[in-house]
Amino acid sequence: MSNKISNKDKKDWENFLAKNEKLPNKDITKKENKFHEKKSLDLHGYTLEEANYKVESFLNECFVKKISKAIIVTGKGLRSQNEKDPYISKKLGILKYSVPEFIRNNSDLMKKIKSIQVAEVEDGGSGAFYVFLKKKL
Repeated sequence: MSNKISNKDKKDWENFLAKNEKLPNKDITKKENKFHEKKSLDLHGYTLEEANYKVESFLNECFVKKISKAIIVTGKGLRSQNEKDPYISKKLGILKYSVPEFIRNNSDLMKKIKSIQVAEVEDGGSGAFYVFLKKKL
């Protein structure tokens, strides 16, 4: 390889600088937009029946309003009184377990849902979960 620059290359370079043209930066990769419009629902203090009704109407409303990320806070069940009743399952009576199961068993809701995931710590951690909704059926 030669260290000399040809006259043609010099002329091309000068022409390029004179045009003030901008080149696209190929090093910058286009990042997927991870921003989700979100809405949350807190179920602390609700009975299982009330919570299921509230969740169903909440998710239907989010779908209609094109909200892509719903945060449902159930709590961790630390203050649950279920351990006092021998006829209630200690896990299935708690909203933390029952509400996601209700959603998964509701075929009308599942048609509108992409996925259900445990929430990040800042959104409630194991006491909450995300429901990512489809844009349309």
